[in-house]
Amino acid sequence: MPRPVPDIPNASMADIAFLLLTFFLVTTTVANDKGLTLQLPPPPEAMPKDVEIKIQERNLFKIQINSFDALLVEGEPYTGSMRELTDKIKTFVLNNGVDTESSDSPEKAIVSFKADRGTTHKKFIEVLDAAQRAYYEIYAEKLGVTVDQWRDIASDPERKADYNKSREGVPMQISIAEPTKVGG
Repeated sequence: MPRPVPDIPNASMADIAFLLLTFFLVTTTVANDKGLTLQLPPPPEAMPKDVEIKIQERNLFKIQINSFDALLVEGEPYTGSMRELTDKIKTFVLNNGVDTESSDSPEKAIVSFKADRGTTHKKFIEVLDAAQRAYYEIYAEKLGVTVDQWRDIASDPERKADYNKSREGVPMQISIAEPTKVGG
């Protein structure tokens, strides 16, 4: 007579699996990356169709990056540092019509930034940081503080008046154009 095979009790196996699943769901934290904080333009359908915006060429500071991460600044190949690019942008924005090659005023100055689809993220962020740094340095200089101190002021709701004073007359106008499809 064959011996009966004993059963292994597994009725509580599902309960244990659900308890473990619940434990890991409750205790796990999910990283929440904020990404880039950029103000997006309004959707195309929200813009009036019959309005044409004309911008004088001299009020545009053009930066282009190709798929090999080579820069063109104002139509010329650029091999300088990002620090030098920041200084060039500051000079352009703060020109106030003195130099005929630069902007009429800080209110009219626009930094136009265009990349190729093959541009690396690292280079894109480096150039965007250089452009934003130029504006942050302008704002900090207006208050007579360092950029780090200005950032503390910007994040302090009680110092909103100082923050607004530093940005007065110098809007951060960085235009990021849609990438071309050449190098992607």
